This record gives sequence, structure tokens and C-alpha cells, in this order.
Amino acid sequence: MSKLGVNQLRESITEAKRIVIKVGTSSITYQSGKINLRKMEELTRVISDLQNSGKEMVLVSSGAVGAGMGKIGISEKPKELPMKQAAAAVGQAVLMRLYEKFFNDYNQNIAQILLTRDVFSSKIKSNNAINTFDALFKMGIIPIVNENDTVSTSELEGDRIGDNDTLSAMVSGLTKADVLLILSDVEGLCDSNPSKNPQAKLITYVDQLNEEIYGFAGDSETEFGTGGMITKLNAAKLAAQRSIPTVLASSQNVNNIYEILEGKEIGTYISEDCLQNR
Repeated sequence: MSKLGVNQLRESITEAKRIVIKVGTSSITYQSGKINLRKMEELTRVISDLQNSGKEMVLVSSGAVGAGMGKIGISEKPKELPMKQAAAAVGQAVLMRLYEKFFNDYNQNIAQILLTRDVFSSKIKSNNAINTFDALFKMGIIPIVNENDTVSTSELEGDRIGDNDTLSAMVSGLTKADVLLILSDVEGLCDSNPSKNPQAKLITYVDQLNEEIYGFAGDSETEFGTGGMITKLNAAKLAAQRSIPTVLASSQNVNNIYEILEGKEIGTYISEDCLQNR
């Protein structure tokens, strides 16, 4: 595709009204698992400003388990399911208390929405969720979404979504979002692992999710987070199935969110048409 064609696609984001932003655990916590207050405040400021501009913002936030670990004073991610769920229960309260404080500083009201996979598979439950989101949008309230880790278990087949990249794509479809932004500790999809190859080059545009693109995605699971680049590509695929473009970008400078939504070439833009045969 020509550079002009790519730029035109990027520019289409400038018209996006309903925006889902997903942040990973590493984006709002330190390596210790404790909350990075500066990063959290910067994120809430940008989202609040976009909300003020007339956008409808949805935040899908990881970090509950990491925040819980920091709160109760454990340094290693629990391996036993009940301990993971306990850490998530403690951490979710910590996250929401901080989000409430920071968003309140910018005169924004927020709502917590905890979801499980059955919400998306049950017509009644999904309709209830859609109605809730719609009511919040009408009232100008920012939904903050996470998986309900305290009741979702991988032992129950089909019960757990598993990672918030996937959740963010599912929420994008549920809310009929115009664009999905997935922010993490990497600048986007590169042609090799940037942590191992300093010469790795950013792939700024993906028009087809094929074996070659997946071959570039290495496992980048962090100590406190789950998933890596493959889960992000899978999320982009889910979003594309619902005709929603995805941008993968770094959370290092959250002001980049403005430039992404202005159509500038930041991160990796994955077209909503990336599943079409070519």
C-alpha cells in the first residue's frame, strides 16, 4: 500500500468518537508491583481531556494483581489460584480508589465494570452490559473495565478471558468503539525482539495478519503482567472481526495518545481490514 493510502487510514482515526484504551500492568506499576502514581496521573489527565473534548472514553486497566501484591507485601506473583484471586481482590480496590482520586481531580466521574467471558456469550448478559455502557456514555461517565479475576477461573472451561488485551477487544466490539488503543511497555510490533536486538525496526502498519506478522511477535510476558505481543495481535484480530482498527503503542509517553488520535505515525496501526483475503 502506498504511503498516501496508509496516511489516509491513519487520518480516519481523527474522526473516532468512542475510544477504548487498554493499559497493561507494566504501564501503571513499578517493577516491585507497586503503583506508579506519576504514570497513573498522566493517564487519567489525558483521558479526562479527551472526554472533555467530546470523546467517549473507555479504560481497560490491568494491574489489580500487581497492586494487590504491593499492598499486602509479597514480591513474587502467586502461583496458587486462591492467592492470585486474593491479590486481585485487594488490588482492584487499590486501583479504583486511585482512579477515583485522579479522575476526580479532573472533574470526571468513573464507573467500575468487572466482566467475565459468559457476559459475551450470553445474549441476555451482553445486552445488559451494552445497556449499562450506553447509560454511562449518556451521562458522561468513564467506564473502567477489568476481568472479574476473583470469580473467573482457568479451571472452568470457557470461564476465563485470560488477558486484558483480549478483554479490550471484546469490550471494543460490545461498545461499538471506533478504535482500540493497546498501550504497553513496547512501542509496537517490531521485525524482531527489541529487547534482544537494538536494531529492531518498528512496523508502523499491518494490512494483513498473516504468518509472517505473527512470526515477528515474541513472548514478552512480564513478571506481573500476562500476555505478550501475540495476545495483542490476537486482540487486533478480534477487533478487526468487528471492523475496528487497533493501534499498538508505548505507554511511556501517554501524550502520544493525542498524536495517535491526530493520525500521526506512532506505534503499529493494524487495519480493520487485516483479515480480508489479498
